[in-house]
Amino acid sequence: MRYELILLWMLILSMPSAAAQVSIGIGLPGVSIGINLPLYPELVPVPGYPVYYAPRLNSNYFFYDGMYWVYQRDNWYASSWYSGPWGLVGPEFVPLFVLRIPVSYYRDPPGYFRGWRTDAAPRWGEHWGHDWEQRRSGWDRWNHSSAPALAPLPAYQRQYSGDRYPRVEQQQALHQQNYRYQPRNAVVQQHYQEQAGQRPPATSAPAQPGAPQQGRPAQEDTPRFGLPAPQQPQGVAAVPRTPPQQRGGEDVQRPAPTQAPPQQRGPAAQEGVQQPQPAAIQREQQQPRSAQENAAQGRGAAQEQRHGQGQEKDRERGEERGQERNR
Repeated sequence: MRYELILLWMLILSMPSAAAQVSIGIGLPGVSIGINLPLYPELVPVPGYPVYYAPRLNSNYFFYDGMYWVYQRDNWYASSWYSGPWGLVGPEFVPLFVLRIPVSYYRDPPGYFRGWRTDAAPRWGEHWGHDWEQRRSGWDRWNHSSAPALAPLPAYQRQYSGDRYPRVEQQQALHQQNYRYQPRNAVVQQHYQEQAGQRPPATSAPAQPGAPQQGRPAQEDTPRFGLPAPQQPQGVAAVPRTPPQQRGGEDVQRPAPTQAPPQQRGPAAQEGVQQPQPAAIQREQQQPRSAQENAAQGRGAAQEQRHGQGQEKDRERGEERGQERNR
C-alpha cells in the first residue's frame, strides 16, 4: 500500500511538466467555449491596428494575422475557423497587437476593465501580475505609424455555414487550399506548422514538379517561340548526326533524319540502307558510259562482218556451179 502511494505521488508530480510542454504556444484545437456561430460574422477593421473586430457579436471576438481570437473567462483562445474549435493560448504567447486592442472594442468586457481608459489597451500587467509584465516588457510601447497591414480575411469560409460547417479533420485541408496568407507572428507560424503536421496522409501522392506523368513522356507543356514542341515516339532514341561518307575522294553528305525511323522486326532491311547487288550488275554499273557504247558498237560490227563473209561464200559457190554447167 505504501509503495502504491509513493508511485501515485510520483505520477502527480510529473503531470505539471507534461502539461507545460503541451501548453506552449497555442493549444491543440478542441476546446468548447460556447461560441457557435451559424453564419460567418461581420468583421470590421480597428482603426490604426492590424486587427478586425466583430461589432455585432456579444463577445470579445477578433481576427489577427490569419486567425480568430476570443477573450473569454480570463483566457485567450485562437482558431483558424470562425466557429472553432478553439485552442487555449497562454498569456505569455498572445501576439502583441492582440494585447494592444483598445478597451472600447471589447463587446463583452470583464468587470475588472471598469475604470480603465477605453482608447487604450487593457492593463494586462495589473491583471496577470509582475512576472508576466517582466516577460512582456514594452508590449504597450510601439510606433503607431508603422503598424503592419491587415491580413486578408478568409472569405471562403462564408460558404461553410450551418450543416455545411466542416469537421475538424477537414478544416485544415480546406484552409490550406483556399487561404494562402503567411502569418508574421512566430506563435501563429508554429501553430500553422503543427496543424499541417496533423493532417491525415493523402490517398495518393501528388505529382512532383518537373516529374513526367504516367503514360506520357517528359516534355514541355508550353511551346517554344509560338511553335509546338517536337514529339518523338515512345521507346525510340534519337539518331545522332553521322559524319559525311567519303567516296573516291569526294564528300557525299547525307542529311541526318530529324526523327528516328520506327524499328522493324526481323531481317528486313531498314529504310535508307542499300540492298546488296550481284557483282556483274555492279561491274556493269561501275563501267563508264563510253565503254558500254563502244562494246555495243563492236558487237554490231562483228555481226555485219559475219553477214558479209556469208554473202561472199554464196557468190563463190554460185560461180563454181555456173562453170560446171558450161563444161
